[in-house]
Amino acid sequence: MIVIAIIGILAAVAIPAYETYADRSRFAEVVLSASAYKSAAEVAVQTGRAGSIASLNDGSYGIPPAIASGGAVGQYVDTVSMAGGLITATSTNITPTTAYTLQAAIVNRGIQWSEGGGCVAAGLC
Repeated sequence: MIVIAIIGILAAVAIPAYETYADRSRFAEVVLSASAYKSAAEVAVQTGRAGSIASLNDGSYGIPPAIASGGAVGQYVDTVSMAGGLITATSTNITPTTAYTLQAAIVNRGIQWSEGGGCVAAGLC
């Protein structure tokens, strides 16, 4: 009986920890989906094509077009877009469904990124 009780306690601790770990690994796909927008925006600023944050939008200066819901980016990515220097990637098939954001700031002809979105509070990114 003691062995069964110990196994029950270990399972009660391990299962929630594993679920959080699995959600974080799934959310990595959402974070990765923003990298194409991030790289293109950095190139646009460094080459002088984009002079302000407001001009960094999807579909301009080599930045990829927005990916709408169902755009088949990946199993866990719902949408990805960039408007005014803010990249927003939203998740799907992950509980809770949340967003990952990167806000650009031009610093010395380069870009400094600030991470945000609901994934920070959820501990997913």
